[in-house]
Amino acid sequence: MSTQTPRPAEADVLNPGDDGYDGARRVWNAMVDRRPRRIVRCRSAADVAAAVVAARAEGLEIGIRCGGHSVVGHAVPDDGVMLDLRPLGAVRVDPDSRRAWLQGGALLGALDAATQAHGLATTAGNVSHTGAGGLILGGGMGWLARQHGLSCDNVVSFEVVTADGQVLRASADEHPDLYWALRGGGGNFGVVTEFELRLHDTGTRAVTAEVDLPATDARDAMRTWRDLAMDAPRAATHLAVVAGGIATLGLVWVGDPEAARPHVDALTALGPVVAERVAETTYVALQTREDDIEAHDIRRYWKGHYFAALTDDAVDAFLSHDPAAAASLQRYGGAIADVPVDSTAFSRRDTAFEYVGAARWTDPDEDSTRIAVARANASLVEPFASGIYVNTLGDDGIAGLQRAYPPETLARLRAVKAAYDPQNVFHLNQNIPPAS
Repeated sequence: MSTQTPRPAEADVLNPGDDGYDGARRVWNAMVDRRPRRIVRCRSAADVAAAVVAARAEGLEIGIRCGGHSVVGHAVPDDGVMLDLRPLGAVRVDPDSRRAWLQGGALLGALDAATQAHGLATTAGNVSHTGAGGLILGGGMGWLARQHGLSCDNVVSFEVVTADGQVLRASADEHPDLYWALRGGGGNFGVVTEFELRLHDTGTRAVTAEVDLPATDARDAMRTWRDLAMDAPRAATHLAVVAGGIATLGLVWVGDPEAARPHVDALTALGPVVAERVAETTYVALQTREDDIEAHDIRRYWKGHYFAALTDDAVDAFLSHDPAAAASLQRYGGAIADVPVDSTAFSRRDTAFEYVGAARWTDPDEDSTRIAVARANASLVEPFASGIYVNTLGDDGIAGLQRAYPPETLARLRAVKAAYDPQNVFHLNQNIPPAS
């Protein structure tokens, strides 16, 4: 289906110097400070299509802004056009069919609020002010993934604006090649203006449990934590953080708190511990608990890895990190691994744990020092890695893509790119070049 539309009304365009321009160009990572020639606040797929066609006619780069959580800041092109999808932020839920329709600029918090009103949910990240679009298109890890698959595994269909201004519906039955690529291939293939998502009867309850230990004394406890994580039921997602000389070993449980009790008891038996925190909570509250840590207006840098196995040596390397920067591990497996590897563009289905080494600071004079620490920490565990999550890639170029996708998947993605964006209009992303 093709849509011919006029350029968006001037009231929906921000130019340098306009009220609201500086706020609109500011994204999650405070290191990103670029100035688009104009910002188009899109309120419909027709607005998006018109803006894409107009930008191409002027030879301008196009960036897509939703939550703005890309650490690289791809959404903000210097002297280009930023398509601001945030006015496209509505969520509609049909509890009977267990479906949600999520506009392309919606944040995860809006999705959770709308679905949890019916005791339903779908996998949706860990921070409520994350944009759903970028998360889903890269794969989408969250606390429900071990029970119900990644976010991309729960997409029934996409409404997407392509590089030539067409508005298409991609699903298992319509444009199935595009549907495959959009589930893990990132923002390479068009601008998604609506997601149709499968929902699950999750209830509204959750449990969190954490114990703190000195990192220097946590070796045996963390190995036990790893074994507990590997054997845990799908309602449990184990996580670990090392920062400031403290190792925090924990789990998140979504479901009946009583069923979580033996797993919480096994965690709190680790020791000797410095502190212990166990809490029953709601799923909505769980989804916001990291919002302050991951707040805007902070300078950030991160490096990621995937591990098919977390060996004893990898545990030791994790615990030996420089305390000046944090690092985390999160358990995969479960329903993530149930999906055949060739069913979606997300193809690291054998991942056991995801690692993210992250630095956060506010003083620009500390940029080089903070980045160097995060890189050094990540290098300690890199010998044990077996890939990377595309949503944690920085400016890694083709080498990063080769870590994110096996060769056969990357070749297939390049073929889809050639079919839908042969001139690589949408290249401000973890860019997959079209096959020649």
